[in-house]
Amino acid sequence: MTVDFSQIKADRELARQVAAGDAKAFDAFFKEYFPRLFRFTLTRTNGDADLAEEVVQQTMCKVVHKMGSFRGEALLFTWLCQICRNELITVFRRHGMRSEQSVPYEDVPEIRAALESICANPDNPETQRTADELAKFVRVTLAHLPLNYASALELKYIRGCSVDEIAERLNISTKAAESVLSRARAAFKEGFRSLWDFEPSFLFE
Repeated sequence: MTVDFSQIKADRELARQVAAGDAKAFDAFFKEYFPRLFRFTLTRTNGDADLAEEVVQQTMCKVVHKMGSFRGEALLFTWLCQICRNELITVFRRHGMRSEQSVPYEDVPEIRAALESICANPDNPETQRTADELAKFVRVTLAHLPLNYASALELKYIRGCSVDEIAERLNISTKAAESVLSRARAAFKEGFRSLWDFEPSFLFE
């Protein structure tokens, strides 16, 4: 498993500059991460763009104040997504809404089997760290996918929806939903390889 240490190093430097009040660094940070967080959030607000924008704006405000605490233990985007998830809960509560409860990615059977296979000795800190990293890699990869692909995979593998239900949720035909799922699985694997440099052959068959 290859971790992109060069990216983590770049993330740390960007976070340091933003925390120091560097306006140019903040502009670069905002331009890079606002669209990605928006896409990440939109899949969790059932396509409500206004609500997603509210969540991401508040997330970015909190992130700027917390940027000095970023230690680079994971990719910056992974860290941002965790803060964004917490903000989603806050916003849903404020609006008196109930968010759909999703199963954590690492609890999907295919992913759980993979985690267990590389973590046969759960008392070993090294193997546990590897399992934790793999779960993070899956989450980040899904967040990088096009919206319809990420939505299709989450509906199928996280929420357990049938192809017919996915077609209804995405407002497409059943045949089109099957096609989207097929392309989404391929895109996930390719994206996973590109981001992390190893083959996720155990996922989303």
